[in-house]
Amino acid sequence: MVGTAAAFPLFFRDRTKPINQLPFSPSAKFPKSGSSCESRANQNDRLFVYEATIGGKAEVEFGQLAEQKGRAQAVKDFSRQMVTDHGKANQQLMQLAQATNIPQPRQLDEEHNAMRAQLEKLGGAEFDLAYIQGQVGDHQKTAQLFEWEIGSGQDPQLKAFASDVLPIVLRHLQMATNIELQLTATASAPNRPGGAAMPGPRPQTR
Repeated sequence: MVGTAAAFPLFFRDRTKPINQLPFSPSAKFPKSGSSCESRANQNDRLFVYEATIGGKAEVEFGQLAEQKGRAQAVKDFSRQMVTDHGKANQQLMQLAQATNIPQPRQLDEEHNAMRAQLEKLGGAEFDLAYIQGQVGDHQKTAQLFEWEIGSGQDPQLKAFASDVLPIVLRHLQMATNIELQLTATASAPNRPGGAAMPGPRPQTR
């Protein structure tokens, strides 16, 4: 689950580039304020809040959309989990941002608005797969973002927040990856005469 062309959107940034090597200006698109409290927050913390806010908003909005449009029960269950977990994290981040006087974006960026528009055009199995594939990429990039804040941030509370939420993000990533494998296997399975799908392979037992 961002940002502008000067930063790295969670859904579209090149996954092969480490966050700390991206060609953006840390002060890009941030409102400037003369408050001493805000000046104490370094640019890495400000960028983290900006990116994490947009990513968190996208997770909740896309999750709500998937609750309505998703077909597979696994997709619906996952989307509800995203709304719950990221909604809670968003509230925590908002409190921390207010405490440090770091501005937060109020709306999604252009990339996420385009992503939402694309999802709204899809339905059924196509929606499920597109949503889950986006979630896999989103959580990969979100994990990188949180790891970056843990290593490069300055504010102790924001670093602690990133440390607390990172395991949740990684768990979401594993869940989304498993669902993507299930959906892909179902979509590629040959059909029996009459349109009935062949049963998929049984899970291996340990």
